[in-house]
Amino acid sequence: MNSKKYMLSAMVLLASLAARAEVKLPRFFSDGMVLQQQSACNLWGTARAEKHLKVKTSWDGKTYTTTVGQDGKWQLQVNTPVAGGPYTITFDDGDKTQLQNILIGEVWICSGQSNMEMPMKGFKGQPVAGATEEIMTGADANLHFFTVKRNPQLSPIDSVSGKWEEASSASIRQFSATAYFFGKALRKNLNVPVGLIVTAFGGSACEAWMARDWLKKDFPTVTLPWSQEDVDKKQQRCPTALYNGMLRPLIGYTMKGAIWYQGEDNVNRAGNYADLFSTMIKGWRKDWNQGDFPFYYCQIAPYNYDLIQWDYNSAILREQQAMVEKMVPNSRMAVLMDAGLEYGIHPRKKREAGERLAVLALSNTYKVQGLPDFATYSHVEFNNDTAVVAFDRSKEWVYFQNGPSSDLFEVAGEDKVFYPAKTWTSRNRVYVKSDKVKKPVAVRYAFKNWVQGDLFHDGLPVSSFRTDTWEK
Repeated sequence: MNSKKYMLSAMVLLASLAARAEVKLPRFFSDGMVLQQQSACNLWGTARAEKHLKVKTSWDGKTYTTTVGQDGKWQLQVNTPVAGGPYTITFDDGDKTQLQNILIGEVWICSGQSNMEMPMKGFKGQPVAGATEEIMTGADANLHFFTVKRNPQLSPIDSVSGKWEEASSASIRQFSATAYFFGKALRKNLNVPVGLIVTAFGGSACEAWMARDWLKKDFPTVTLPWSQEDVDKKQQRCPTALYNGMLRPLIGYTMKGAIWYQGEDNVNRAGNYADLFSTMIKGWRKDWNQGDFPFYYCQIAPYNYDLIQWDYNSAILREQQAMVEKMVPNSRMAVLMDAGLEYGIHPRKKREAGERLAVLALSNTYKVQGLPDFATYSHVEFNNDTAVVAFDRSKEWVYFQNGPSSDLFEVAGEDKVFYPAKTWTSRNRVYVKSDKVKKPVAVRYAFKNWVQGDLFHDGLPVSSFRTDTWEK
């Protein structure tokens, strides 16, 4: 066969195969997936061009029909019932494809950097507290996981790598510990199936999870990539790269909300983090087109950044994070002041991280009554030589975890020199004074890289804070 005839034959064969191509779906639409209950859930994929596609859902026996585009792409919505399963969905464009073991329940996106990515087995030499018990006992056919494979990209793509798995000893061991503890708490309290989609990358910058247009418009000092080579050099720290390769393909998957654990990579440029992070949340919400969906995030835990030769105060980043829940509606912060690790940036206490995120979700999204809340700094008054610090969301009164006083408070006068202070509490006030400061004008609590937070309210820690703005 001459070359022209061979090429013509190959083209005819490819065209014939394309015409007979079965329905193709993104990896996250597969056996074992969880769909958001009582919602119009988006589905999309490819099929034979310009053919009628029928989609039948087993929970109600209903058939949905759409016409596949000339480019072979299609999308539609199916209505989901109250939580339950397992069910099937059948796709038919002439050839049938069926998805099995589909659950209907609550779906959450889980994102961030290494402390979200950190699996239950831990990193090498860096364990997760309580991991052995969870790996042995946590199996649950109604808790399903999907982990997006790392994939920084220059431009937005349509697909990800990964697969849905039931919670078992093997899958729990490899899955995000923070996300697992979050999902387990929802399962136990709500008694419905839960699906968790983790898209996280250790060491990633907030800028990496944002679209080019958002950064270009509001953050002109951020250096944007112009080639895949640029992306490959910076990987997870490359602006836009993880949004393009690990988040954009998921956008549109109908879910309840998102949880986030990131910030350590931004400590060395913390000054604009509140603006950056709030822009990211608003951008995600606009792209997802699901309104102001719940967004709960962890405040980074204390750690001694001197160990990595970073001459920055991470309390500035924590302060910026605390500002975001006032800037962005339907967002709240889980405080981890008591859950850090002085010599490790990956704290072992992932249960605290996941369960505190769950407290926020259960209280604010699912309206579960009786759960505690995080008190926040409100304002300070200066009465002669004593500062009186007040708190919001503190109806159960604040207290010190380790006794009647704390050594984590400092006060300063107009000379801006801080001195350790004596402290005591009364109701929802903390009283602070130092013999070396006769006329205090500023108070700081735990405003350092490494501390073991001891100010609490209703069993939950209070964030580090300051009343001044001297240090930028």
